[in-house]
Amino acid sequence: MTIIPTAFDAQPDVRDAKDWVRILAEYREPSSWRSCFEVIVTIGPFVLLWAIAWWSMSYSYWLTFAISLFNAAFLLRLFCIQHDCGHGAFFKNRTASDWLGRVIGVLTVTPYDVWRRAHSIHHNSSGNLERRGMGDINTLTVAEYRKLSPLNRLMYRLYRNPIVLFGLGPGYIFLLQNRLPLGFMGTGKYWLSAMATNAGIFLGLGIIIYFGGLMPVLLIFLPSTLLAATAGVWLFYVQHQFETTHWEAEEDWQLHEAALHGSSHYVMPSVLQWLTANIGIHHVHHLYSRIPFYRLPEVLRDHADLAEGNRMTIMESFANARLHLWDESSKTLLSFADARRVKP
Repeated sequence: MTIIPTAFDAQPDVRDAKDWVRILAEYREPSSWRSCFEVIVTIGPFVLLWAIAWWSMSYSYWLTFAISLFNAAFLLRLFCIQHDCGHGAFFKNRTASDWLGRVIGVLTVTPYDVWRRAHSIHHNSSGNLERRGMGDINTLTVAEYRKLSPLNRLMYRLYRNPIVLFGLGPGYIFLLQNRLPLGFMGTGKYWLSAMATNAGIFLGLGIIIYFGGLMPVLLIFLPSTLLAATAGVWLFYVQHQFETTHWEAEEDWQLHEAALHGSSHYVMPSVLQWLTANIGIHHVHHLYSRIPFYRLPEVLRDHADLAEGNRMTIMESFANARLHLWDESSKTLLSFADARRVKP
């Protein structure tokens, strides 16, 4: 069995998970000026790089393509701001947060109200074996996998293959799946969210094509969107898919324990931490999702035991791409090869 480095074994067990919730409530208040500043320093470079990329088409398509890939980082950061809006963490005024999230949703090609509902379900069921399937990475137990037919085993293996999960999957999710309110098809509110977002996207693309033809779409819009989507899916994956993550049956599942022990602390260089809006401090975020992203480092500075919990470096995270099945007996996420050695 693969042994993940001992950094994963460091758990913030000094306090009970519920105790942390009371402590973290002190950090929930956002600053309006800081939130506005974060929007400006994110959307400003995003728009500027779009303009520079468009201008550069007159000189080199390769240069345009390179600039677009770099701009994916700011698009990803916009999605992280949209994420905070969905939790009501960005502004004290929930309406302001919601409308900012809806506008950003056009840029991130993600219908805000649909995503917010699915993500809320994820937060309220993460780590619960009886409530899988909405807003998470599909994960089977070893026992469930063994009961599948050969064809369904193959389908699950294809789904969990990195080429599909991080290559084909992000484009499908953001460019195709997000066009419909899947999971909420019977609710008008979510149809309105999806269709209004689609209208905004198609209007924007129509204006781009009218003034610049197809090349800005192919060289700027698609590369930045697809790379940002891939990075986003990877971040979401490593936040919950690691060897010592936390899954329990309904009767043993507890919301705060699952949040604390089933979410990673993804340690990144300062630049990447800024570009991902501190989303790597995910165990704290899951414990108290109303904390604005720019206050998460403050939590770690004040509470060293939380800073050490579920730490994962970028190099360590790559090993998690080969973990696919949850073993209920050992409470570990295993590779297919390791799962074969688990006794029935």
